[in-house]
Amino acid sequence: MKALERLFAEKLLKVKAVKIQPANPFTWASGWKSPIYCDNRKTLSYPALRNFVKLEICRVILEKFGEVDAIAGVATGAIAQGALVAEELNLPFVYVRSSPKDHGLENLIEGELRPGMKVVVVEDLISTGGSSLKAVDAIRRDGCEVIGMVASFTYGFDVSVEAFKKAKVELVTLTNYNAVLDAALKTDYINEEDIPVLQAWREDPSHWTGK
Repeated sequence: MKALERLFAEKLLKVKAVKIQPANPFTWASGWKSPIYCDNRKTLSYPALRNFVKLEICRVILEKFGEVDAIAGVATGAIAQGALVAEELNLPFVYVRSSPKDHGLENLIEGELRPGMKVVVVEDLISTGGSSLKAVDAIRRDGCEVIGMVASFTYGFDVSVEAFKKAKVELVTLTNYNAVLDAALKTDYINEEDIPVLQAWREDPSHWTGK
């Protein structure tokens, strides 16, 4: 798994799906300042990389979770990748909205799940884990069993680790923050002087100011 983490991190950096700017931080939708921004949806624009992600997620699902009845993608970032995975595994696919539609059937889950189904959730990125676990709750309320989640990337925040532990959801990711920093350092994307700043942010992202 460590080899995969490093390889995928290198691929994300190569297509600029991950950008690291300690001196010119990004502002997330939450208002947090961040020296890193990850946009895994960019992988969809590169057929070879898109296929790589699909096959690696499929491999993880088959190796870690065994018998699966359906795949669920988390809107919006994991809808496309989740559908590709479901197609490869010849399984039913649904996606979970962040909130119910305000018209029509007012669905929160788009597609059809039957009570008792064993579901693996596909996600693109894990930050605090809040939106991902909301999707898990929705699937459970439908009477299904979430047997695990596979995501492309995690920042590995303590708050997300605890949230997944509390929710009793096994999370497997293709790569992570540490692997990206390692790959970025070895390819001279960043230098040794950047590491303390990047580590400080990961330890307390909600209060980090970039100074």
